[in-house]
Amino acid sequence: MTANKTHDPALKSVLPYDADTDFPIQNLPFGVAHLSDGRNAICTRIGDWVVDLSVLEAGGVLDGTLLSGRQVFAQSELNAFMALGPEARREARTVLSSVLGDREETSSEQSALIDRAKIAVGDVTMRLPAEIPGYTDFYSSMHHAMNVGEIIRGKGNELMPNWTRLPVGYDGRASSVVVSGTEFHRPMGQSRPSPDADPVFGVCRRLDFEVEMGFFIGAGSAWGEPIHVGQATEHVFGLVVLNDWSARDIQAWEYQPLGPFLAKSFCTSISPWVVTLEALAPFSADRMPQDPEPFPYLKSDQATAYDIWLDVFLAPANGTETRIATTNYKWMYWTLEQQLAHHTSNGCNVRPGDLMGSGTISGPEKQNRGSLLELSWGGREPIALEGGESRTFIEDGDTVRIAGYCQGDGYRIGFGDVSGTVLPARV
Repeated sequence: MTANKTHDPALKSVLPYDADTDFPIQNLPFGVAHLSDGRNAICTRIGDWVVDLSVLEAGGVLDGTLLSGRQVFAQSELNAFMALGPEARREARTVLSSVLGDREETSSEQSALIDRAKIAVGDVTMRLPAEIPGYTDFYSSMHHAMNVGEIIRGKGNELMPNWTRLPVGYDGRASSVVVSGTEFHRPMGQSRPSPDADPVFGVCRRLDFEVEMGFFIGAGSAWGEPIHVGQATEHVFGLVVLNDWSARDIQAWEYQPLGPFLAKSFCTSISPWVVTLEALAPFSADRMPQDPEPFPYLKSDQATAYDIWLDVFLAPANGTETRIATTNYKWMYWTLEQQLAHHTSNGCNVRPGDLMGSGTISGPEKQNRGSLLELSWGGREPIALEGGESRTFIEDGDTVRIAGYCQGDGYRIGFGDVSGTVLPARV
């Protein structure tokens, strides 16, 4: 996927925005906003403006395109648009870039149409962008896997034998995926206080975040037909920032032999704006070296990484926010193309709106670690916060916020934040 005129740093919009916005006209993400009239509307965002795409669609701007007459933007979620595949999405991006661009020949009718479609971002509430049929979470960061393996099994025994052979993953719960800003209660579950003690049922004591990216499936696949790694991006609609909250003490007791269950299924938070692969095209990066060489079904010269920075902030209740980590999606070992190819290699089908989590993203240095399990090294090294407090794991009232962005030449492509606040357990 190559850059085109929609990425031109010189492009400006008829809707004004600050130079450091996450949402310049080069971005054009898609999301669902709850409006003052009670509707959930498919929108894009430019600066501090949300643009109701159903208004533009009704005004005829998509006439003559692959989207003409389909009324996909009159829906209350993105699934119908996602299902149309990459060509429809690329055409929509080209049209929106032109319509919302700052051009001398903009007609008075078009200006009036944009005025009807624009809404101040502070006047809407963001919803989940799609109905999510299924959710899969991977475990694909070498740095994260090495750190966690050393904490749990000791140095020299970090990776399981399969880790460098396939993208390890598990099926999560789509029902508990929530949009940024949603509060949730600390989970309850079984844990074992020490290796020689009996298990107990009670409040999670080692609650953690996981810095991830998530990708949404656009065009689905037929049951029984694997997606070739070289065609995988044709089935990816776009990316969001994802926080896969984790109950570490519950997980340690329950995960063998079948893997994560209640320790993961209570809450997963995502940012509301889906940034398309087209917007990310200028930010492709070389993927990490893979040794041993992947099997042929996972090998492709097209598989790339993306240079997406992720900053993690933690704020106690009524306290000052502290940035506690910075990591980057380009440090993933397995790429999204390889993850999707492996996911479908057994004939498993995917559907529009399916969500795939990258797995925790960690980098080479301590400040690049993507979870408190790693940052506090299993709870043994507390993390200092502004105001004098410290953390080994998340406490009640804490808010964790993750901000993702790509830095371009004179502009920035952002995803917005994914945040969540932890409430006391319901005991």
